[in-house]
Amino acid sequence: MSLRWAFLVSFLFLGLTLNAQTQSKRQQELEAQRIRLKNEIKQINTLLFSNTKKRKDVLTEVEDLTVKLNVREALIKVTNDQANLLTRQIQVNERQITQQRKELQILKEDYARMIQHSYASKSLQNRLMFLFSSESFLQAYKRLQYLKQYTQFRKKQGVAIAEKTQLLQQLNSTLIEEKKKKQELITENREVQAALKKEQKNQESLVARLRKTERTLAAQIAKKEQQAREIDKEIDRLIREAIAASNKAAGKTGNSFELTPEAKLIAANFEANKGRLPWPVEKGIVIQGFGRQPHPVVKTTYIQSNGVTLATETGATVRAVFEGEVMSVVTYKGSNPSVLIRHGNYITVYKNLGKLHVKKGDKVKAKQEIGIAFTNQQSGKTQVQFSIFNNVKPLNPKGWVYQM
Repeated sequence: MSLRWAFLVSFLFLGLTLNAQTQSKRQQELEAQRIRLKNEIKQINTLLFSNTKKRKDVLTEVEDLTVKLNVREALIKVTNDQANLLTRQIQVNERQITQQRKELQILKEDYARMIQHSYASKSLQNRLMFLFSSESFLQAYKRLQYLKQYTQFRKKQGVAIAEKTQLLQQLNSTLIEEKKKKQELITENREVQAALKKEQKNQESLVARLRKTERTLAAQIAKKEQQAREIDKEIDRLIREAIAASNKAAGKTGNSFELTPEAKLIAANFEANKGRLPWPVEKGIVIQGFGRQPHPVVKTTYIQSNGVTLATETGATVRAVFEGEVMSVVTYKGSNPSVLIRHGNYITVYKNLGKLHVKKGDKVKAKQEIGIAFTNQQSGKTQVQFSIFNNVKPLNPKGWVYQM
């Protein structure tokens, strides 16, 4: 009997611990996401909406609002996931508390009967009579062992009751905390949803104004896209020239860099830091992602991006994300300078710089300043485009830069 109860109590503690660890890990992941999204909204407000002196055009306002709305929607989803997870945990805890109370009651009733029985036969005379009435020495020995085991079992029953009582107290405390946390999340979510609705109405009003000039906007977007393609074409040409030069020096041909032992080591280190590279700006948010995507306002128009566009603060320092060598500095007609840094067979590109602090051939280290981000004086917006290439193939920076 004692072994059975000991096993049951141990099994319950183990099961509850493993379940709590799994739920806790998921809650921690969701909480980390929630905190990141809340911080991102703060950065969006700081970087996109704090400069009220600068009048934005309607298109820019809608683009900025779209960025914020997307993050708010993601925050609402994460908070809902947290609340739903807590609801499931609360239900499990409530069932466990009910079951533990039933089992505790059974334990107490068993223990009470044991105490009554023990009290009825606890006198020394009764115990001695129990021993002396044995028919043999072996039987007397076994009866003595029985008395000892009975005493030990009674003690273990007391310990089992204490442990189960403690388990119930822990479950109740956890339940109270979970309900409190859930209510806080629900309250916060209501506030975020209210802000979202207000911003959505504002966006709808702005979009209604834009619909009147949709053709003009589409033409403006197409013009910007054409300029971006020309810059990307120039960057592609420079990378291919660098590949051809490295292969010529090694007496080989191909569409990828022929690497020296030193360049191989840098490339291997670059790959090893995938997902851990620092941001090219200290404070920034992604306002345009990688790849082909519909324009956030004019949905019929698609844009192609070989990297990500980051909004940052005025006068922000742009820095190298890894050690390497400045391969080229590009100043293309109608655009601000771009810097290409080679890391073995990888190239990182930093576009839209207002000031340059490096030149072709310079060796740079990770987080070394390479320039200052350009600020548009009309809109007050400061943006940097950041790309990563493996030879001539563009890669999504999101998979390489830490928590992008």
